[in-house]
Amino acid sequence: MTPALLALSRTLEDMLVRRNPRGMKELQAALSPGYLLRAVNLIQQARGTVLIATGFPVVGTFETDGPVGAIALYETLEHIGLTPVLVCGRPLSTELAKRYRLHEISVGKPDCLAEHRAGVAAALAQLKPALIIAIERPGLAKNGHYHNMRGEDISAGTARFDTFIELADCPSIGIGDGGNEIGMGNVYEHLAKLDIVPAATCVDELVIADVSNWAAHGLIALLGYVRGEDLLAQIDMVAMLEYLSAGNSVDGVTRRNEITEDGLAPDIGLTLIQDLRAACSFTP
Repeated sequence: MTPALLALSRTLEDMLVRRNPRGMKELQAALSPGYLLRAVNLIQQARGTVLIATGFPVVGTFETDGPVGAIALYETLEHIGLTPVLVCGRPLSTELAKRYRLHEISVGKPDCLAEHRAGVAAALAQLKPALIIAIERPGLAKNGHYHNMRGEDISAGTARFDTFIELADCPSIGIGDGGNEIGMGNVYEHLAKLDIVPAATCVDELVIADVSNWAAHGLIALLGYVRGEDLLAQIDMVAMLEYLSAGNSVDGVTRRNEITEDGLAPDIGLTLIQDLRAACSFTP
């Protein structure tokens, strides 16, 4: 990690939390600087299959934050020669399987935890992931349940992915924007000030942002810089939002079917993408 690369990573890390609607700017102090670059290095080291888990349940369907970033990562990793596989539960899995490689996981609390763990072990043995990425994926709280940003128990509508992180023998990256996502266990003791029921599941590297999709854009921007290619220029965020909206997605904040991310118009995300590209010297 050269000083110049570390400085760029820190610049991008700051950009990803500059709006700070849910306290991620303050949480950033709990992370060792350079976490974006360390996550990029894990991607660079991967060979073969990369699992990308996403899908946060909202009012019986799925929210736009998470799947946009997951698709962007999928397309990017495929472009650089990896084999990405999306992982999620219904109804999101039904939509994504129409276009992408996908491994579906069951929604709801497992009837038998031992059988669930055996099923996950079998899936890992078949998929053989070299890396796992969880983006805006609900993380189990210490009480054994899943909770949304309002503190409501959403376990009945959530597919359990935490076990994949627990049982896999490969590195993992967690992406979140609120404290209740997989990976937030890394900073669990720092989440007390947030008005949430925090997740306890840990990962090898945690990346935070004001909107989880934006963390994916940050990873893609820095990955492109390291590889000498403007990878972020290939991402059509609006097209992804429109595709998900046609599949009955909702905004996680407004709970309406619209092409927004956590209550923010797409122009805000597009501006961030341009800023990330500029910071990596890919635009004037």
